[in-house]
Amino acid sequence: MAKDSEENAEKKDSKAPASAKPNYTLKYTLAGHTKAVSSVKFSPDGNFLVSASADKLIKIWGAYDGKFEKSIAGHKLGISDVCWSSDNHLLCSASDDKAVKLWDFETGKCLKTLMGHTNYVFCCAFNPQSNVIVSGSFDESVRLWDVKSGKCLKTLPAHSEPVSACHFNRDGSLIVTSSYDGLCRIWDASSGQCLKTLINVDNPPVSFVKFSPNGKYILSATLDSTLKLWDFSKAKALKTYSGHRNEKYCIFANFSVSGGKWIVSGSEDNLVYIWNLQSREVVQTLEGHTDVVLCTACHPSQNIIASGSLENDKTIKLWKSDV
Repeated sequence: MAKDSEENAEKKDSKAPASAKPNYTLKYTLAGHTKAVSSVKFSPDGNFLVSASADKLIKIWGAYDGKFEKSIAGHKLGISDVCWSSDNHLLCSASDDKAVKLWDFETGKCLKTLMGHTNYVFCCAFNPQSNVIVSGSFDESVRLWDVKSGKCLKTLPAHSEPVSACHFNRDGSLIVTSSYDGLCRIWDASSGQCLKTLINVDNPPVSFVKFSPNGKYILSATLDSTLKLWDFSKAKALKTYSGHRNEKYCIFANFSVSGGKWIVSGSEDNLVYIWNLQSREVVQTLEGHTDVVLCTACHPSQNIIASGSLENDKTIKLWKSDV
């Protein structure tokens, strides 16, 4: 989509009136992982859901019917993150075995093992062109990898504590990273230069960060049970979302833009929280998990949320809404 048309589309009224609230209900519970579910992501084409777990496995499920498709094995220790290439053909995973692995989605075969991190790899992401992977680690560094060759292109001495999240913006020119050191940093993807540092006043550990779909904003989570929306060009926090509990785990947060404009996050009180992006009010909480909800994902085109939970639960839940 051309940039202008997307900007215009965003200015138009959302499909749901501003006063509407979502009505997510539980549709499917996906059981199969034998330990905590650490990451869930919908494929860019919307057909599949991938999950990663402390049980060392990646699992693929049908996004619409929750049907189990296959398991992908190869990591020696638990997996913290998994992501899709933009053409739905490749998967990338980050593990406590210090490896980033690149997988062929169709065959489930490991294509490359990217070695270089000296401690647990905690997060990974493809750039939109899917020719570069970024990974962040407990070794406090961020690495950029060439997908084709599997070679490390750059190592950024990014933070002074473990790196909790990494994400490319929509044209792949920028990377945002977050860390327990209390900082979010924005990097030039080609030069590896740090362009900006976002600092919270009292410096709580930053447990998650990502760019908004239009690339203008950054959503960050901190371990004082707070989500913030930043205008990163001004390095200014615009909105704060609270009400959930997040003091211990690196819980994923999301923009939901398929219907109404929501912010979605898991929580340490076993609920999924949904906020109105503009008004900042909690518009729905989803009850059903029996342990901390560590990861959530929002479907690219339908009003579907996936959520995954820690080891007392081990399930993934699929929720659907009319708005």
